[in-house]
Amino acid sequence: MPELPEVETVRRGLHKLIIGRSIASAISDNPGSFPNAQAQIDAFLIGSRVTDVRRRAKVLMIDLSTDYSLVVHLKMTGQLVFRGETDFGAGHPTDSLIGELPDRSTHVTITFTDGTHLFFNDQRKFGWMKLLPTAEVGDLPFMRRVGPEPLEDDFTLRQFIDRFSRRPRTSIKAALLDQTVIAGVGNIYADESLWGAHIHPKRLVQTITDDEFAALYREVREVMNLSIEKGGSTAKNYVNAEGKRGSYMDFARVFRREGQECPRCGTTIVKFKAAGRGTHICPICQQL
Repeated sequence: MPELPEVETVRRGLHKLIIGRSIASAISDNPGSFPNAQAQIDAFLIGSRVTDVRRRAKVLMIDLSTDYSLVVHLKMTGQLVFRGETDFGAGHPTDSLIGELPDRSTHVTITFTDGTHLFFNDQRKFGWMKLLPTAEVGDLPFMRRVGPEPLEDDFTLRQFIDRFSRRPRTSIKAALLDQTVIAGVGNIYADESLWGAHIHPKRLVQTITDDEFAALYREVREVMNLSIEKGGSTAKNYVNAEGKRGSYMDFARVFRREGQECPRCGTTIVKFKAAGRGTHICPICQQL
């Protein structure tokens, strides 16, 4: 599943490429992927101009001149692919990012007045694109529940600790993955951040000291910012706005490194289940 850095990479790429473009048409073959009525599409999407591309947690918002927004959740296998003078694709790593479009995974095709296209692809059809009044986006149930953005400048260490203190008997990894605690941390970045902070993922929140929380706070921000800088963690078929592939996994310290040496102490990295997810640790650096 695309995580916050991948979705932020999508946002930045689209922000460079579609701001100011006007929409000529929108075609969908699956009501679940794009549930709006045609009358609403005709009134508020067709003929509108893209004014901004924003992100909240793992959700994208493409704002329009009609005071409506296209809200996009990529879920497990969603992709957004722009084809024009510059090609851009990001999301779940399949050949659709770099192949001819539309294809069998394409469920929404938006055509701009200059002949360029934005495709929403989704193999498993869990993702969606919805046209909503911009003023109502914040009232979506997901938006009302989701925690603060961990990368915002005004998100302090004190706030970070306070958010986790609400889950004292939850494992620290489960709490990191809980989107109501903080937004956008997925499995890769939870493993990487916990390794960096020397914290075992099965430890209960109530056992984590303030000093350990300070280390985890730094690691979450550093790991996710590095991933954004590197274009995300997708290992293959990932193309960003400059035609480059995501490269964060080249810098991962533990994730998908089971059987290899810990880069800090040389102990063999192991993998097991924690918080219902495949989890990677160094058994010496991260003792329970």
